[in-house]
Amino acid sequence: MKKVLFLCLTCFLAISSMAQDYVDLGLPSGTLWKKTNEKGLYLTYDEAITQFGDKLPTLEHFAELKAFCAWEWNGKGCVVTGDNGNSIILQAAGYRYCQADMIGVGTCGLYWSSTPYDSNNVYYLFFDSIGVHLDDNMPCLGGSVRLVQ
Repeated sequence: MKKVLFLCLTCFLAISSMAQDYVDLGLPSGTLWKKTNEKGLYLTYDEAITQFGDKLPTLEHFAELKAFCAWEWNGKGCVVTGDNGNSIILQAAGYRYCQADMIGVGTCGLYWSSTPYDSNNVYYLFFDSIGVHLDDNMPCLGGSVRLVQ
């Protein structure tokens, strides 16, 4: 009986901690956004897809986030706040231009979607102190990853 109780408690704690890793921003789709970026900055699109697959946000996820949340530049990234008052922070980690130097560290952020644009380009979310954009570019760029559930 003690083993069963311990197992149940362990499962409950594991599920509770996973739920705390994601934030409900009150979006119409019910999508939850992870509180923090995945480790390993400047992943290429192929690296991001290989490691995270369908946990990467789609273009539609980003479009919903852009349309239904308030975006506020805080000097280090964007605070993204849903209608329900919950928020996440997207860091301005910049990006890596293919195999070259990092660009925009502290001034912008590039986050991969899982949605290809065509056979040569992929959609991503880009932001800086001026605004938030959905765009496409080469998959060799190195960007950040924020997962959805």
